[in-house]
Amino acid sequence: MLDKKTKEKIIKKFRVHESDTGSPQVQIAILTEEIKFLSEHLKKHKHDHSSRRGLLRKVSERRRLLKYLQKENEKDFRDLSLKLKLKISQKMEQEELEKKEKERKYDQQLAEDLSEEIGDSASEE
Repeated sequence: MLDKKTKEKIIKKFRVHESDTGSPQVQIAILTEEIKFLSEHLKKHKHDHSSRRGLLRKVSERRRLLKYLQKENEKDFRDLSLKLKLKISQKMEQEELEKKEKERKYDQQLAEDLSEEIGDSASEE
């Protein structure tokens, strides 16, 4: 469990407005810290099944909140996942790079096709 000072620091860092304590961003950040804490605990205490159950519950809750935030506000979702260094942000970055590469190849192919058509029409005249 996180102590009060740690939670307050997280809330100050991730809040949306001055009196914010319960926005999805804050909840996700707190859950992420709790997940890190429980993961470290379980590395030392492999047979602590009640903590493992709590960890799985927190992971599930965070996943639901992330889905909600992604659906409601894509930009905030991306910013938060990058700040927290979540695996999903790395995956999203990779997908974005692949998408840009496909677009670049498509544009390049279009340019080649157009230049061939221009060359064909010029030779006909």
